[in-house]
Amino acid sequence: MTPLSPSGDQGYLKHLNRAAILDALRREGGLSRAELAARTGRTKVTVGSVVQELLGTGWLHEGELQHGTVGRPGRQLYLDRRRHVLLGAEVGVLGVRAVACDLTGQVLAREALHHPTGSPESAARDLAALVQSVLAHPEVQGRTVLGLGVAVPGPVAQGGQTLLHAPNLGWTQLNFLEVLAPHVDGVGSLRVLENEANAAAFGEAYLPVQSPPDTGAGVLAYLSLGTGVGAGLVEGGRRVLRGAHGLAGELGHTVIQPGGLYCHCGNRGCVETLLGGWAIRASLGLNALEPLEAALLPRVREAAVQITLSRAGEALGLLLVNLHHTLNPSVVVIGGAVTRLGGPLMDTALDFFNAHLARRSGNAPPVRVDVRPDSLYLPARGAAAQVLERAINAPELSA
Repeated sequence: MTPLSPSGDQGYLKHLNRAAILDALRREGGLSRAELAARTGRTKVTVGSVVQELLGTGWLHEGELQHGTVGRPGRQLYLDRRRHVLLGAEVGVLGVRAVACDLTGQVLAREALHHPTGSPESAARDLAALVQSVLAHPEVQGRTVLGLGVAVPGPVAQGGQTLLHAPNLGWTQLNFLEVLAPHVDGVGSLRVLENEANAAAFGEAYLPVQSPPDTGAGVLAYLSLGTGVGAGLVEGGRRVLRGAHGLAGELGHTVIQPGGLYCHCGNRGCVETLLGGWAIRASLGLNALEPLEAALLPRVREAAVQITLSRAGEALGLLLVNLHHTLNPSVVVIGGAVTRLGGPLMDTALDFFNAHLARRSGNAPPVRVDVRPDSLYLPARGAAAQVLERAINAPELSA
């Protein structure tokens, strides 16, 4: 007997209808059933049936009646923020973080540990403790957990199971979710592993905190400036650009100073040797255990500090120019601890970038650059957003 193709499989068609409706309301809450039918191309009968099921399972809730429309007023529909929870976490070089979010991406609870990350086992134990802490938060208790996403400081292999290499941690070819599994309980069956910059970029595009970035079919780039330097690239609001071997966005290891200082990756003259937090610390002899901004604050007027930060700013400005001319993103978001240094670093970078655009762009539209000093939890939140995307779009999860 010939198996049914997806187009003839009623369960698969039901999944497609469900995903289309949830995705439409993720992008634009407050639509009526009639508007959903028009947006998704489904019949009103199909939309009504799927919506009724989603209301019953806590994915949607009804709002007010729409007034001022032609015909019978319909009720506004929204993703239900009260029944489910998304868990996200990040393993960083200098600590671990965890968040719990509702279906709209609003953070309900968050926790962090600030100390250098050790072995994979110790990182897994620390992360599991934070996850249990956010699960115990009053705003989270009693909700259905959809899954856990984990962001890590290095490229992840195609398929999302293996951290290929985290040079600033010394981890290589590591299935971190497997290491984590014995330490976590009650986090749902859905687990996602993602590079931290990719996760942050995805969260900014898929569940924007503020007004949705106007990327259209273009690219949103998230530059992560922490201990290391990386970038996440998301096209069309949801597709992470990974490259053939998962290395797309590893901008910290592009070479801008041939024959320059040695990098942790083994090469010389990488962007990280000028812009990475570890390089700034090494250049100025700062305590590796102290937050970068706190260590620099008492010395910010010293000539050596000003020179180091200006040099880092020039490297960032050059990186922005190269990113503009290679991928031409419509939106660039810059986050990470280095952004909180401000002063000569960020000013130098943005002045360099804007001056270049003024000379070369002609009538091209301006590039939106958002600097996000409050970015500590963005990778964890982005990992949680990937859990939502998977829960909406994976057929086996919507049966």
